[in-house]
Amino acid sequence: MRLRTTGAAACAALLATAALAGCNRGSSAAGGRIGIDLPRTDTDFWNSYQQYLEKDLDHGGPAALPLSNSQNDIGKVVANVQALTDQGAQAIVMAPQDTGAIAEALRRLAQKKIPVVSVDTRPDEGTVYMVVRADNRAYGEKSCDYLGRKLGGRGRVAELQGDLSSINGRDRSEAFAACMKKKFPKITVHELATDWKGEVASGKLQSLLAQHPDVNGIYLQAGGAFLQPTLALLQQKKLLRPAGTHGHITIISNDGIPDELDAIRAGKIDATLSQPADLYAKYALYYARAGLEGKTFTPGPTGHGSTIVKIKNGLEDQLPAPLVTKDTVDDRKLWANQLGKKK
Repeated sequence: MRLRTTGAAACAALLATAALAGCNRGSSAAGGRIGIDLPRTDTDFWNSYQQYLEKDLDHGGPAALPLSNSQNDIGKVVANVQALTDQGAQAIVMAPQDTGAIAEALRRLAQKKIPVVSVDTRPDEGTVYMVVRADNRAYGEKSCDYLGRKLGGRGRVAELQGDLSSINGRDRSEAFAACMKKKFPKITVHELATDWKGEVASGKLQSLLAQHPDVNGIYLQAGGAFLQPTLALLQQKKLLRPAGTHGHITIISNDGIPDELDAIRAGKIDATLSQPADLYAKYALYYARAGLEGKTFTPGPTGHGSTIVKIKNGLEDQLPAPLVTKDTVDDRKLWANQLGKKK
């Protein structure tokens, strides 16, 4: 990562390595405060993200206003962001789930010269200072490759998609479909749009299983929303058989929450991609503070194992999201294995 800054040389050196701990910890050099809107509290992933945010803020992070929560409602995102700026926020951290409907709010923030960090989702339009996100196309591709190899290139897969109005849902779905078509054409994929809602996922999966009892693979685009409803349904249908046994349905998920890791250990699912809730919180605050201090970034490798890429409306720091299987599920580097240590 290459960085241009108007700050002090010592602070610039720290920022160049993308370390969150640095100059003016606990307040921004510009004296501004950060407004943070949480997208939802109905999934374990986003609850974990909130815990990491609060931990960082409580332990000397940048000055921030009380967190708001938009509850997966784009109208509330807009209202909450307006309220935060009215309260004096000079930088905004948000995670809009509907990435097409936030453009006007972003334009208003740009007019006020308020830097915006978008976490996990990339707005379709409107200027952002930085997007903090994993490579969601890689989620779809890695999930396809894992399932395809496990199924030997043949079978029937249920894909529980997220909200297709969200860039994440689109990226994962498009990449998964393209990979399956190219690499595993003998696998039939049933795309089940769910709007990130567990009850919708469960209902559509139940209907699919009734029509096609030979489903032998499932892709969960969000374990936080879909894991428990899926496992409960399979248990009810007597289809939840341990990995390695006859009739087991191969399941790969995305999120990396503790429940997914426990399910891998128990043989209920086979793999997940660990979406870095801890790094989302850490670098959301890092970039928000950098925005307050007038720092700018350019595309290239960072000092924290990721890559900044240019997008049409700003920059995106693509954080790593490792594949987790029974062989790596106990790795202490995984954020879900560290939650018990958090104070």
